[in-house]
Amino acid sequence: MERDLQDRQQPETLRLRSVVPAITASDLEKSIAWYRDVLGFTVGAEHQVDGVLKAVEMKAGSVDFLVSQDDFAQGRDRVKGVGLRLYCETAQDVDLVATDIVARGGELAQPLTDQPWGARDFAVVDPDGFKISISNSD
Repeated sequence: MERDLQDRQQPETLRLRSVVPAITASDLEKSIAWYRDVLGFTVGAEHQVDGVLKAVEMKAGSVDFLVSQDDFAQGRDRVKGVGLRLYCETAQDVDLVATDIVARGGELAQPLTDQPWGARDFAVVDPDGFKISISNSD
């Protein structure tokens, strides 16, 4: 352990272990259903305030997304997801994942594509406009 500390860059840089994107939903129940029934996430912990559901952890493998009800403090018609893409990797057959999503009523915003860097991916857009790419991992 001591040697490991000596080998680190100085000054020491930030080292993170995970990230959980937190996105807001205009209609939380609709978004929960989309992530669960279309993409195939499972529902994790539910967060309530005064008995009202405010957020849900959606789980897919070792990845969590936090989806929370928008409080509309910035207006009901504000655009969400602009300039943000959640890029996810899977060890599963990405072609089969895409086919399953379409079979469950999903729509591919970007068809399966072989990328120049060697990845094969596709994209979907959630009910609030958040873009999600799903790629094969090596």
